[in-house]
Amino acid sequence: MGSGFKKNASSESAIYGIGFIGALIYFIQHATSFGMGVLGFLKALVWPAVLVYKLLEFLKM
Repeated sequence: MGSGFKKNASSESAIYGIGFIGALIYFIQHATSFGMGVLGFLKALVWPAVLVYKLLEFLKM
């Protein structure tokens, strides 16, 4: 029934949550309209994926 290791994702979730809140505040503060605020919310959801992509692109992996 598995290897006996239990993964605890609470620290990763906390880091993502803090990053999400920070990105959300940043994007909404810079929004000039309601539509840009919605776009900022969507950007805040996907910023980790973009960050990893850019990092791997930089490292040429």
